[in-house]
Amino acid sequence: MFKTNFRYTNKIVNNLIFIAEARTTIINAPLIPKWEVSLRKDALLRSVHSSTSIEGNLLSLEQVSELADGRDIMVRRKDKQEVLNYIEALEKIPDFAKKPIISINDLLKIHKIIIKGTMENPVDEGKFRNRMVFVVNSATGKTIFTPPSPDEVPKLVKEFLDWINSQEVKEINPVIEAGITHYEIVRIHPFIDGNGRTARVMATLILFKRGFDVKRFFALDDYYDHDRHNYYSALNKVDKNTLDLTEWLEYFTEGVMVSINAVKDKIIGLSKDIKKVKERGQISLNERQMRVVEWIMQNGKITIGDVSKMFNITRQAGLKEMKKLIDLKVIKQKGKGRGAHYILI
Repeated sequence: MFKTNFRYTNKIVNNLIFIAEARTTIINAPLIPKWEVSLRKDALLRSVHSSTSIEGNLLSLEQVSELADGRDIMVRRKDKQEVLNYIEALEKIPDFAKKPIISINDLLKIHKIIIKGTMENPVDEGKFRNRMVFVVNSATGKTIFTPPSPDEVPKLVKEFLDWINSQEVKEINPVIEAGITHYEIVRIHPFIDGNGRTARVMATLILFKRGFDVKRFFALDDYYDHDRHNYYSALNKVDKNTLDLTEWLEYFTEGVMVSINAVKDKIIGLSKDIKKVKERGQISLNERQMRVVEWIMQNGKITIGDVSKMFNITRQAGLKEMKKLIDLKVIKQKGKGRGAHYILI
């Protein structure tokens, strides 16, 4: 049975208090949909760039953005595939979060998405490792971490996921749960490759599933990539015998604090001195409405035909969707008849 081992130090508690206060500011800030879309896209791009960069990917943030927009760029095939895979994994987090539990099959699917088309042996994609691996310092060639034997992996993963899906974990702060998840996936090292990226996606999934980052504004990987030495140092400070995660969780909660504070500052800057927005407050949109807003931001406009195809609905149903957004003062109609289209206000 998986057991956690850590202490709530002053640093962890203070970090969690600051995180809670910043999150409250973000949730209650007056936002309009196009800002939400922009913040979500920015977080996704930064997460993808940082998480793949940690593992040696050479693409810049600008190149990651181009790939996310569907453009083809001339770069190393593996670098391109890693970025596209990570984008797909992050975009599917809401789908995984809808399930009542996180299963072994879910973990394997996440790994397969992250690693597909990048391994020498495709048979290792979405499969637990069947041989020993070692984490080696690329500069010195010395082994810095030896994970459990492959025979232990299925049992260790099952015990850990049983804990994640237990009632006990619901009493733990979601940020702490995400930090424990991140470390334990790295420690077990269940796969031949892609363990770090899988651990970071799993931590993000935990935060979303627990309702912490439902708007998906936070790019936690940015903090790790900013100082990789401290990231690896924090992971390696955990005693392999006691598995006391206190120092790691001090680092992890600090990373969440820095990331969420950056979002808070950005939102305060967007909201400042905008009387109209303050009067209206936040506009809550459902997933379908957010997709319409995202389409308009990417293409400049949307037509009823676009809406019908997007959701596989009739033109009449598409008109009803557009009327809801017009009533919310999110979009307005331009033109009439066949030339009619909709833009953001």
